[in-house]
Amino acid sequence: MKIAVFAGDGIGPEVTREAVRVLEALGLPGLELDEADVGGVAYKRHGHPLPPETLAVARASDAILFGAVGDPDCDNLERHLRPEQAILGLRKELGLFANLRPAKVFAGLEDFSALRPEVAGAIDLLLVRELNGDVYFGEKGIRTLPDGRRQGWDMMSYAEDEVRRIAHVAFRAAMTRGNRLCSVDKANVLETSQVWRDVMIEVAREYPSVELTHMYVDNAAMQLVRNPGQFDVVVTGNLFGDILSDQASMCVGSIGLLASASLGEGSFGLYEPIHGSAPDIAGKGLANPMATILSAAMLLRHSLGLEAEAARIEAAVAKALADGIRGGDLGGSHGTAAIGDAVLERL
Repeated sequence: MKIAVFAGDGIGPEVTREAVRVLEALGLPGLELDEADVGGVAYKRHGHPLPPETLAVARASDAILFGAVGDPDCDNLERHLRPEQAILGLRKELGLFANLRPAKVFAGLEDFSALRPEVAGAIDLLLVRELNGDVYFGEKGIRTLPDGRRQGWDMMSYAEDEVRRIAHVAFRAAMTRGNRLCSVDKANVLETSQVWRDVMIEVAREYPSVELTHMYVDNAAMQLVRNPGQFDVVVTGNLFGDILSDQASMCVGSIGLLASASLGEGSFGLYEPIHGSAPDIAGKGLANPMATILSAAMLLRHSLGLEAEAARIEAAVAKALADGIRGGDLGGSHGTAAIGDAVLERL
């Protein structure tokens, strides 16, 4: 079992270190951890946010545990050299097209949500986001119009096979949960979304046990605040998924608790917390590592098939939270290492 560890920038190394400690504490036979640079630190050391040697480590591994990328020192670089290109490059080069982001309120943390406790307490959903299409990977540019005005443009598109493969991921996920799938689009305005909706309906015929519904993205954003408990599995495109997944995280109460998985056709995947590099607190030992620890649990489940070990980690995190172990994001005073220690004790 070979895991590539790409800690990245900012708080990435701090939170990743705690997740690695948890993985090592499991005593898994044959576990190998290979570290490499990504993001701003990779640019400073190697001249590129995703150096060839890092990509080689990724290709030789069974899964990637990823920290975070983002460095204010690199904000003025050309776009293809900015730290964020590392994660986009990994998704593209490794064929990671499906992003899974679970959002569930831990017992006792309902008051930390921006929603009423009784509304927040009902949140238990999985958002499936397509990662390799949409405006993020479409043609784009800046041009000058005949009258001299500058105009930025980005092309949104989805081919039916791109929609079909993410649809299968979402339907299979729904079958492991409540057999309900909500597809989010903007088919009343966008032709891209019309193709998306048509293909979702076609694929639904292969999953008769799953109830498929459709919702426009603006209504979905409203419903995530009004009644998030109505959702089981939500599937949507890259742009809409980027926005809705962050919204769902704040409905839960803290992005410091939410993990994610980016999967391809097989068992290989990249696992990361959904928070950023948080340069303002980097190096201070203040970051909450629970999202990264929970990402490690997802890695064990989806890429290595170790369900029991994944469940152990998740139970240890839940117990630590129930015992009052909380970082600054949850109004507590426990630092990064202290939270890691608490999870290890309960593991």
